[in-house]
Amino acid sequence: MVSISLQKITMKLALISILAGSAAAFAPAPTARTSVAQNAALDDLKSIAEKSNPVLKFYDPLELSSTTIWGNSNDDTIAFLRHSEIKHGRVAMAAFVGYIVQSNGIHWPFPIDFAGNPYPYAAGSPPEQWDALSDAAKWQIILFVGFLEWFSEAAGTHYMRGGVPGAYPKFSDHKVIPHPVPFNLFDPFGFSGGKSAEAKEKGLIKELNNGRLAMIGILGFISEQRVEGSVPLLKGLVSHYDGETMAPFG
Repeated sequence: MVSISLQKITMKLALISILAGSAAAFAPAPTARTSVAQNAALDDLKSIAEKSNPVLKFYDPLELSSTTIWGNSNDDTIAFLRHSEIKHGRVAMAAFVGYIVQSNGIHWPFPIDFAGNPYPYAAGSPPEQWDALSDAAKWQIILFVGFLEWFSEAAGTHYMRGGVPGAYPKFSDHKVIPHPVPFNLFDPFGFSGGKSAEAKEKGLIKELNNGRLAMIGILGFISEQRVEGSVPLLKGLVSHYDGETMAPFG
């Protein structure tokens, strides 16, 4: 169920992220007025850009990396844009995989609700499967994703206040959760706990690139479904959709 919602929710977020988040990974040369802290943030962006795309390196035509938002510093703004790209890349990766899985009729073997109703895999494509869900099921998914978003903003050290962009708070470590939670959202089994700093850095670059590609991929699926032939490589592979992809309850 969550993968269905991710396909819908990621549409608007990915549009913003492709314009803002991806550009945040690149930056122009710092000016003389740039502070020491901002220079450090820009240097970090430069390092990430060169590692994620050694050919393109810096590319920021919208000059997002040299601006400020909501009265925050440039350093905080860069942190916001970096976090935006990482988060929306993760959502897009889940949506892209979910789209492929659901398009092939793969679903859980048990009923979707206590009434015994089956998963709406027979409704057609993933957007049509979403439309076939009850409003109660849609609200359940949207509220759950909303909780995850709220928790990431409210718990731990905020990424615009000294926290690490892309780091999701641990359920097991925070007092906001009134009862013990055995698993965390990312790395629930602790596989990355023993990795070296170098391995984690390489993993971040891979995640960034995979997320960027996934944002293009899920938007490609949606575009081809709405306007046949708009993505030539997908022509004939995905079915046409007459619904409104931007309206969860349309």
